[in-house]
Amino acid sequence: MGLLARSAISRKPNDTMRLIVTTFVGVVLGFLIGVSFPSLTLTKLNLRSIDLQDKNSGLSTHTLLNAWSALKGNKNTSIEAKKPDGTKIWVPSNPRGAERLPPAIVAADSDFYLRRLWGLPSEVSLFFFTFICICLWYAKRFLHPDIVAAYDYIFIWDEDLGVEHFNAEEYIRLARKHGLEISQPGLEPTRGLVWQMTKRRGDREVHKETEEKPGWCKHPLMPPCAAFIEIMAPVFSRDAWRCVWHLIQNDLVHGWGLDFALQKCVEPAHEKIGVVDAQWIVHQTVPSLGNQGQAENGKPAWQGVRERCRREWKMFQDRLSNAEKAYYKSMGIDPPNSTTR
Repeated sequence: MGLLARSAISRKPNDTMRLIVTTFVGVVLGFLIGVSFPSLTLTKLNLRSIDLQDKNSGLSTHTLLNAWSALKGNKNTSIEAKKPDGTKIWVPSNPRGAERLPPAIVAADSDFYLRRLWGLPSEVSLFFFTFICICLWYAKRFLHPDIVAAYDYIFIWDEDLGVEHFNAEEYIRLARKHGLEISQPGLEPTRGLVWQMTKRRGDREVHKETEEKPGWCKHPLMPPCAAFIEIMAPVFSRDAWRCVWHLIQNDLVHGWGLDFALQKCVEPAHEKIGVVDAQWIVHQTVPSLGNQGQAENGKPAWQGVRERCRREWKMFQDRLSNAEKAYYKSMGIDPPNSTTR
Protein backbone atom coordinates (compact mmCIF):
# COMPACT_ATOMS: atom_id res chain seq x y z
CA MET A 1 0.00 0.00 0.00
CA GLY A 2 2.86 2.33 0.84
CA LEU A 3 4.60 1.49 -2.46
CA LEU A 4 1.51 2.41 -4.44
CA ALA A 5 1.22 5.78 -2.69
CA ARG A 6 4.87 6.64 -3.29
CA SER A 7 4.59 5.61 -6.97
CA ALA A 8 1.59 7.92 -7.50
CA ILE A 9 3.39 10.82 -5.83
CA SER A 10 6.51 10.31 -7.96
CA ARG A 11 4.52 10.37 -11.22
CA LYS A 12 2.62 13.57 -10.39
CA PRO A 13 5.42 16.03 -11.36
CA ASN A 14 5.87 14.24 -14.71
CA ASP A 15 2.15 14.45 -15.50
CA THR A 16 2.07 18.14 -14.60
CA MET A 17 5.05 18.91 -16.82
CA ARG A 18 3.50 16.98 -19.73
CA LEU A 19 0.27 18.98 -19.38
CA ILE A 20 2.16 22.29 -19.35
CA VAL A 21 4.17 21.39 -22.45
CA THR A 22 1.07 20.19 -24.33
CA THR A 23 -0.84 23.36 -23.50
CA PHE A 24 2.06 25.58 -24.56
CA VAL A 25 2.48 23.78 -27.89
CA GLY A 26 -1.28 24.01 -28.56
CA VAL A 27 -1.35 27.75 -27.86
CA VAL A 28 1.62 28.42 -30.14
CA LEU A 29 0.21 26.26 -32.92
CA GLY A 30 -3.21 27.92 -32.68
CA PHE A 31 -1.63 31.37 -32.78
CA LEU A 32 0.38 30.54 -35.90
CA ILE A 33 -2.67 29.13 -37.70
CA GLY A 34 -4.77 32.14 -36.75
CA VAL A 35 -2.19 34.61 -37.99
CA SER A 36 -1.59 32.84 -41.29
CA PHE A 37 -5.21 31.86 -42.13
CA PRO A 38 -6.28 34.98 -44.08
CA SER A 39 -3.21 34.90 -46.32
CA LEU A 40 -3.50 31.17 -46.95
CA THR A 41 -6.93 30.72 -48.43
CA LEU A 42 -9.35 33.55 -47.79
CA THR A 43 -8.28 35.56 -50.81
CA LYS A 44 -8.70 32.57 -53.09
CA LEU A 45 -12.16 31.45 -52.05
CA ASN A 46 -14.39 30.70 -55.01
CA LEU A 47 -17.76 30.12 -53.38
CA ARG A 48 -21.24 30.05 -54.79
CA SER A 49 -23.25 32.52 -52.79
CA ILE A 50 -26.48 30.88 -53.87
CA ASP A 51 -25.48 27.65 -52.11
CA LEU A 52 -24.36 29.32 -48.89
CA GLN A 53 -27.10 31.93 -48.75
CA ASP A 54 -29.21 31.97 -45.61
CA LYS A 55 -32.67 31.99 -47.14
CA ASN A 56 -34.19 33.81 -44.22
CA SER A 57 -31.50 36.37 -43.49
CA GLY A 58 -31.21 38.10 -46.85
CA LEU A 59 -27.41 38.27 -46.41
CA SER A 60 -25.24 37.02 -49.24
CA THR A 61 -22.02 35.10 -48.78
CA HIS A 62 -20.18 38.13 -50.13
CA THR A 63 -21.57 40.25 -47.30
CA LEU A 64 -20.74 37.66 -44.65
CA LEU A 65 -17.17 37.19 -45.87
CA ASN A 66 -16.55 40.93 -45.97
CA ALA A 67 -17.86 41.20 -42.42
CA TRP A 68 -15.47 38.43 -41.38
CA SER A 69 -12.57 40.25 -43.05
CA ALA A 70 -13.41 43.46 -41.20
CA LEU A 71 -13.49 41.63 -37.88
CA LYS A 72 -10.09 40.15 -38.62
CA GLY A 73 -8.78 43.66 -39.32
CA ASN A 74 -7.46 42.64 -42.71
CA LYS A 75 -8.91 45.51 -44.74
CA ASN A 76 -6.57 44.96 -47.66
CA THR A 77 -7.80 41.43 -48.31
CA SER A 78 -9.85 41.19 -51.50
CA ILE A 79 -12.67 38.70 -51.11
CA GLU A 80 -14.78 37.59 -54.03
CA ALA A 81 -17.87 35.46 -53.45
CA LYS A 82 -18.72 34.81 -57.05
CA LYS A 83 -20.00 31.95 -59.15
CA PRO A 84 -17.54 29.53 -60.74
CA ASP A 85 -17.69 31.32 -64.12
CA GLY A 86 -18.05 34.79 -62.61
CA THR A 87 -21.12 35.63 -64.69
CA LYS A 88 -24.04 34.27 -62.67
CA ILE A 89 -26.41 36.93 -61.42
CA TRP A 90 -26.96 37.32 -57.68
CA VAL A 91 -28.44 40.53 -56.27
CA PRO A 92 -29.02 40.43 -52.48
CA SER A 93 -30.85 43.78 -52.62
CA ASN A 94 -33.60 42.30 -54.82
CA PRO A 95 -36.86 41.17 -53.17
CA ARG A 96 -36.52 37.83 -51.39
CA GLY A 97 -36.61 35.00 -53.88
CA ALA A 98 -35.69 37.19 -56.87
CA GLU A 99 -31.96 37.44 -56.19
CA ARG A 100 -31.08 35.58 -59.40
CA LEU A 101 -32.78 38.20 -61.60
CA PRO A 102 -31.18 41.39 -62.94
CA PRO A 103 -32.75 44.30 -61.01
CA ALA A 104 -34.19 46.06 -64.06
CA ILE A 105 -36.45 43.11 -64.93
CA VAL A 106 -37.90 42.70 -61.42
CA ALA A 107 -41.57 43.74 -61.27
CA ALA A 108 -41.97 44.01 -57.51
CA ASP A 109 -45.43 45.61 -57.64
CA SER A 110 -48.64 44.86 -59.49
CA ASP A 111 -51.65 46.91 -60.54
CA PHE A 112 -55.32 46.40 -61.32
CA TYR A 113 -55.34 47.89 -64.81
CA LEU A 114 -57.62 45.95 -67.14
CA ARG A 115 -55.46 45.11 -70.13
CA ARG A 116 -56.97 43.87 -73.36
CA LEU A 117 -55.46 41.00 -75.29
CA TRP A 118 -54.74 42.85 -78.54
CA GLY A 119 -53.18 46.16 -79.53
CA LEU A 120 -50.35 47.82 -77.63
CA PRO A 121 -49.39 46.63 -74.12
CA SER A 122 -49.25 50.25 -72.97
CA GLU A 123 -52.97 50.72 -73.62
CA VAL A 124 -55.29 50.13 -70.66
CA SER A 125 -59.00 50.62 -70.00
CA LEU A 126 -60.59 51.78 -66.79
CA PHE A 127 -63.79 49.87 -67.55
CA PHE A 128 -64.56 46.74 -69.53
CA PHE A 129 -68.11 45.49 -69.75
CA THR A 130 -66.77 42.13 -70.90
CA PHE A 131 -63.29 41.33 -69.65
CA ILE A 132 -61.59 37.96 -69.99
CA CYS A 133 -58.99 37.50 -67.28
CA ILE A 134 -56.15 35.25 -68.38
CA CYS A 135 -54.08 33.30 -65.90
CA LEU A 136 -50.90 35.38 -65.75
CA TRP A 137 -52.82 38.65 -65.34
CA TYR A 138 -54.66 37.05 -62.42
CA ALA A 139 -51.53 35.46 -60.93
CA LYS A 140 -49.63 38.74 -60.90
CA ARG A 141 -52.47 40.54 -59.08
CA PHE A 142 -53.77 37.90 -56.69
CA LEU A 143 -51.09 35.22 -56.18
CA HIS A 144 -48.32 37.23 -54.56
CA PRO A 145 -45.74 34.84 -53.03
CA ASP A 146 -46.61 35.95 -49.51
CA ILE A 147 -50.31 35.24 -50.14
CA VAL A 148 -49.70 31.67 -51.35
CA ALA A 149 -46.81 30.90 -48.98
CA ALA A 150 -48.91 28.25 -47.22
CA TYR A 151 -48.88 26.10 -50.37
CA ASP A 152 -46.00 23.85 -51.40
CA TYR A 153 -46.88 24.02 -55.11
CA ILE A 154 -48.70 26.50 -57.34
CA PHE A 155 -50.54 25.30 -60.47
CA ILE A 156 -51.21 28.03 -63.06
CA TRP A 157 -52.93 26.36 -65.98
CA ASP A 158 -54.80 27.26 -69.13
CA GLU A 159 -58.47 26.39 -69.26
CA ASP A 160 -58.37 24.03 -72.27
CA LEU A 161 -56.58 21.07 -70.70
CA GLY A 162 -57.94 17.53 -70.43
CA VAL A 163 -57.11 16.06 -67.02
CA GLU A 164 -58.73 12.61 -67.21
CA HIS A 165 -55.32 10.94 -66.71
CA PHE A 166 -54.00 13.39 -64.13
CA ASN A 167 -53.76 12.95 -60.36
CA ALA A 168 -52.43 16.01 -58.54
CA GLU A 169 -51.21 14.19 -55.41
CA GLU A 170 -49.26 11.63 -57.41
CA TYR A 171 -47.87 14.45 -59.56
CA ILE A 172 -46.55 16.29 -56.50
CA ARG A 173 -45.01 13.08 -55.18
CA LEU A 174 -43.10 12.59 -58.43
CA ALA A 175 -42.03 16.23 -58.59
CA ARG A 176 -40.56 15.94 -55.10
CA LYS A 177 -38.94 12.59 -55.85
CA HIS A 178 -37.09 13.98 -58.87
CA GLY A 179 -36.25 17.37 -57.38
CA LEU A 180 -38.37 19.42 -59.79
CA GLU A 181 -38.88 23.03 -58.73
CA ILE A 182 -40.53 24.02 -62.03
CA SER A 183 -42.42 21.40 -64.01
CA GLN A 184 -45.40 20.49 -66.14
CA PRO A 185 -47.29 17.31 -66.97
CA GLY A 186 -46.39 15.56 -70.18
CA LEU A 187 -48.60 16.41 -73.15
CA GLU A 188 -50.32 13.63 -75.05
CA PRO A 189 -49.98 14.82 -78.64
CA THR A 190 -53.30 15.07 -80.43
CA ARG A 191 -52.79 17.87 -82.94
CA GLY A 192 -49.03 18.21 -82.90
CA LEU A 193 -46.69 19.89 -80.47
CA VAL A 194 -44.79 23.15 -80.56
CA TRP A 195 -41.92 21.90 -78.37
CA GLN A 196 -40.55 18.36 -78.20
CA MET A 197 -39.68 18.90 -74.54
CA THR A 198 -43.36 18.86 -73.56
CA LYS A 199 -44.16 15.57 -75.34
CA ARG A 200 -45.09 12.74 -72.99
CA ARG A 201 -42.74 9.76 -72.89
CA GLY A 202 -44.42 6.53 -71.93
CA ASP A 203 -41.32 4.71 -70.68
CA ARG A 204 -40.37 6.88 -67.69
CA GLU A 205 -41.66 8.93 -64.78
CA VAL A 206 -40.06 12.24 -65.79
CA HIS A 207 -37.68 13.64 -68.37
CA LYS A 208 -35.50 16.74 -68.25
CA GLU A 209 -33.88 16.82 -71.69
CA THR A 210 -34.86 16.32 -75.31
CA GLU A 211 -33.65 16.78 -78.88
CA GLU A 212 -35.08 19.61 -80.93
CA LYS A 213 -34.90 20.76 -84.52
CA PRO A 214 -31.37 21.62 -85.71
CA GLY A 215 -30.32 25.08 -84.62
CA TRP A 216 -33.07 25.57 -82.05
CA CYS A 217 -30.85 25.01 -79.00
CA LYS A 218 -27.65 26.93 -78.32
CA HIS A 219 -26.59 24.18 -75.92
CA PRO A 220 -28.02 20.72 -75.08
CA LEU A 221 -28.73 21.86 -71.50
CA MET A 222 -30.44 25.11 -72.48
CA PRO A 223 -34.02 25.87 -73.61
CA PRO A 224 -35.84 24.46 -75.41
CA CYS A 225 -33.74 21.26 -75.19
CA ALA A 226 -33.53 21.37 -71.38
CA ALA A 227 -34.37 23.68 -68.46
CA PHE A 228 -37.66 24.32 -70.22
CA ILE A 229 -41.39 23.81 -69.87
CA GLU A 230 -44.24 25.54 -71.66
CA ILE A 231 -46.16 28.32 -69.94
CA MET A 232 -49.43 26.52 -70.76
CA ALA A 233 -49.47 24.25 -67.67
CA PRO A 234 -46.62 25.15 -65.31
CA VAL A 235 -46.29 23.94 -61.73
CA PHE A 236 -44.03 25.92 -59.39
CA SER A 237 -42.63 25.09 -55.99
CA ARG A 238 -43.10 27.76 -53.34
CA ASP A 239 -39.51 29.00 -53.67
CA ALA A 240 -39.53 28.98 -57.47
CA TRP A 241 -42.80 30.92 -57.58
CA ARG A 242 -41.30 33.63 -55.38
CA CYS A 243 -38.81 34.28 -58.18
CA VAL A 244 -41.13 33.75 -61.15
CA TRP A 245 -43.76 36.15 -59.76
CA HIS A 246 -41.21 38.95 -59.86
CA LEU A 247 -40.32 38.01 -63.43
CA ILE A 248 -43.90 38.41 -64.70
CA GLN A 249 -44.41 41.86 -66.23
CA ASN A 250 -47.61 43.74 -65.43
CA ASP A 251 -48.31 44.87 -68.98
CA LEU A 252 -47.36 41.64 -70.80
CA VAL A 253 -50.47 39.60 -70.13
CA HIS A 254 -49.94 36.67 -72.51
CA GLY A 255 -46.61 35.60 -71.03
CA TRP A 256 -44.99 34.65 -74.33
CA GLY A 257 -41.24 34.24 -73.84
CA LEU A 258 -41.54 33.73 -70.10
CA ASP A 259 -41.01 29.98 -70.49
CA PHE A 260 -37.51 30.58 -71.88
CA ALA A 261 -36.63 32.72 -68.86
CA LEU A 262 -37.86 30.35 -66.12
CA GLN A 263 -34.38 28.82 -66.03
CA LYS A 264 -33.15 31.97 -64.29
CA CYS A 265 -35.15 31.15 -61.17
CA VAL A 266 -33.56 27.79 -60.25
CA GLU A 267 -30.08 26.34 -60.37
CA PRO A 268 -28.97 24.06 -61.87
CA ALA A 269 -31.94 24.66 -64.14
CA HIS A 270 -31.47 21.54 -66.28
CA GLU A 271 -31.89 19.41 -63.16
CA LYS A 272 -34.71 21.31 -61.45
CA ILE A 273 -36.96 21.91 -64.47
CA GLY A 274 -38.65 19.00 -66.17
CA VAL A 275 -41.74 17.21 -67.45
CA VAL A 276 -43.66 14.61 -65.43
CA ASP A 277 -44.53 11.88 -67.93
CA ALA A 278 -46.34 9.52 -65.56
CA GLN A 279 -49.07 12.14 -65.02
CA TRP A 280 -50.13 13.59 -68.34
CA ILE A 281 -52.71 15.95 -69.79
CA VAL A 282 -54.25 16.65 -73.19
CA HIS A 283 -54.15 20.10 -74.74
CA GLN A 284 -57.57 20.49 -76.32
CA THR A 285 -56.56 23.69 -78.19
CA VAL A 286 -59.87 25.45 -77.70
CA PRO A 287 -59.63 28.90 -79.37
CA SER A 288 -61.06 30.82 -76.41
CA LEU A 289 -59.30 34.16 -76.94
CA GLY A 290 -59.97 34.77 -80.61
CA ASN A 291 -63.18 36.70 -80.00
CA GLN A 292 -61.23 39.18 -77.86
CA GLY A 293 -59.53 40.71 -80.85
CA GLN A 294 -60.78 43.39 -83.17
CA ALA A 295 -61.16 42.90 -86.91
CA GLU A 296 -59.22 45.61 -88.75
CA ASN A 297 -58.21 46.13 -92.38
CA GLY A 298 -59.71 42.84 -93.42
CA LYS A 299 -57.82 40.86 -90.76
CA PRO A 300 -59.81 38.48 -88.51
CA ALA A 301 -60.14 39.33 -84.82
CA TRP A 302 -57.94 36.46 -83.65
CA GLN A 303 -55.02 37.75 -85.68
CA GLY A 304 -54.82 40.87 -83.52
CA VAL A 305 -54.46 38.66 -80.44
CA ARG A 306 -51.71 36.63 -82.09
CA GLU A 307 -49.84 39.78 -83.12
CA ARG A 308 -50.04 41.03 -79.54
CA CYS A 309 -48.55 37.74 -78.33
CA ARG A 310 -45.59 38.07 -80.69
CA ARG A 311 -45.11 41.71 -79.77
CA GLU A 312 -45.05 40.84 -76.08
CA TRP A 313 -42.46 38.12 -76.68
CA LYS A 314 -40.15 40.60 -78.40
CA MET A 315 -40.70 43.21 -75.68
CA PHE A 316 -39.94 40.70 -72.93
CA GLN A 317 -36.78 39.54 -74.70
CA ASP A 318 -35.56 43.11 -75.04
CA ARG A 319 -36.32 43.98 -71.42
CA LEU A 320 -34.54 40.93 -70.07
CA SER A 321 -31.55 41.38 -72.35
CA ASN A 322 -31.21 45.06 -71.46
CA ALA A 323 -31.59 44.29 -67.76
CA GLU A 324 -28.81 41.71 -67.91
CA LYS A 325 -26.50 44.07 -69.80
CA ALA A 326 -27.15 46.82 -67.26
CA TYR A 327 -26.36 44.44 -64.39
CA TYR A 328 -23.08 43.25 -65.87
CA LYS A 329 -22.06 46.80 -66.72
CA SER A 330 -22.71 47.90 -63.14
CA MET A 331 -20.53 45.01 -61.92
CA GLY A 332 -17.75 45.73 -64.40
CA ILE A 333 -18.20 42.32 -66.03
CA ASP A 334 -18.30 41.54 -69.73
CA PRO A 335 -21.78 40.05 -70.33
CA PRO A 336 -21.93 36.46 -71.57
CA ASN A 337 -23.99 35.49 -74.59
CA SER A 338 -27.68 36.14 -74.01
CA THR A 339 -29.67 33.10 -72.89
CA THR A 340 -32.97 34.45 -74.13
CA ARG A 341 -34.54 33.28 -77.36
